[in-house]
Amino acid sequence: AASLFGSQLVQFALIWWLTTTTGSATTLALASLMGLLPQVVLGPFVGVLVDRWNRRMTMLLADGLVALATVVLVLLFWSGQTAVWHVFVVLFVRALGGAFHWPAMQSSTTLMVPQDYLTRIQGLNQTLNGSLNIVSAPLGALLLDVLPMQGVLMIDVITAVFAIIPLLIIHIPQPDVPARPSGQPANFWREFWADMSAGLRYLRTLPALMLLMGMAMIINLVLNPAFTLMPLLVTNHFQGTALHLGFIESSFGVGVLIGGLLLSVWGGFQRRILTSLVGLIIMGAAILLVG
Repeated sequence: AASLFGSQLVQFALIWWLTTTTGSATTLALASLMGLLPQVVLGPFVGVLVDRWNRRMTMLLADGLVALATVVLVLLFWSGQTAVWHVFVVLFVRALGGAFHWPAMQSSTTLMVPQDYLTRIQGLNQTLNGSLNIVSAPLGALLLDVLPMQGVLMIDVITAVFAIIPLLIIHIPQPDVPARPSGQPANFWREFWADMSAGLRYLRTLPALMLLMGMAMIINLVLNPAFTLMPLLVTNHFQGTALHLGFIESSFGVGVLIGGLLLSVWGGFQRRILTSLVGLIIMGAAILLVG
């Protein structure tokens, strides 16, 4: 939670710096692309790798990579030599670390939490994330008024320690790996593609899950451009400040918080896929209403 808080502060600060420095929709679109590209390109393959690698080390290296990239950016801002492309590179590296850290953390949660409590734990996590969303954006805006950019970035480096230390002392379970037939030599790529094929075959047996993924894809396709250009809407159309943008982002956090509290208390429908579908339908209806 502490590490996520620092990351959200930095993300807000960097996007606002790009907005005020360039005022370019193209720049914000490229920044968004840098943050999404690793997940889009590597997403189908990361799960197979995370299942084969040590999850503790995967999360440690991912957190360390993100912290190192932020330190480099701190030095660039401190020396006054920061260019827009430097921020693009750091956003890409941060997204690359997140592409490995997130599935490793999520899949570890399913092994650490009893099956009957998974939905409630996910609701509590969502509540936590919503709370951080409410606080981080306005606080990031206020910090930009009292600290230089490198000072705000250092907060993320410090909070990253709170993500790394627990990984050194908490047991992270590993999934059971299917045994290789006796006498058959190891072949990484053959086993990698075999696991990929097994995952795709599993998806095809669950039409409801395929529908859920399709709906999520469409909603993300509609939402991402709007979120990407939100800073320009605030500055150019409403003549707003970083604090106004922070409060707008906080409003999304309020919704996440309420939804997370409801899910943690209620637990959702007995069929979890139905809970997810209802949530996506409500989200889509809200988008149409605003449009």
